[in-house]
Amino acid sequence: MTDPISYIPPSRLRHRKAAEVIPFLSTYIAKREQEIAEIEQMVERYEKRRLQEERTYQSMSTLRRMISGKKPAHHLAVEYIHYVKRPMEKVRSLRLEIEQARAILNTSDPSEIIAVSSELAEELN
Repeated sequence: MTDPISYIPPSRLRHRKAAEVIPFLSTYIAKREQEIAEIEQMVERYEKRRLQEERTYQSMSTLRRMISGKKPAHHLAVEYIHYVKRPMEKVRSLRLEIEQARAILNTSDPSEIIAVSSELAEELN
């Protein structure tokens, strides 16, 4: 799957001294990693539930299957988009933020001025 091209318009960048940003970055990265873990757990719980529902449906007798019915495919597709696809897109964007934060953390000298995205700047304040 292709990753989205990350382009941050210059209007959304803020310039800060690296000394202001560096102490904050480790907590920022930890918070984002925690968010990613929570989202992945949510997706995993959904997939387990779906698998259990499918197993239950398959284990029913033919008569019970006819009576109970199964969710239409388009309902399953909407559920998949809501519970898996969109959260995983958010995980991808959070990983990009972490990658950018680590790049700042690893390459910056405390005396230099660096460009920080507006989301990171809001977190700093």
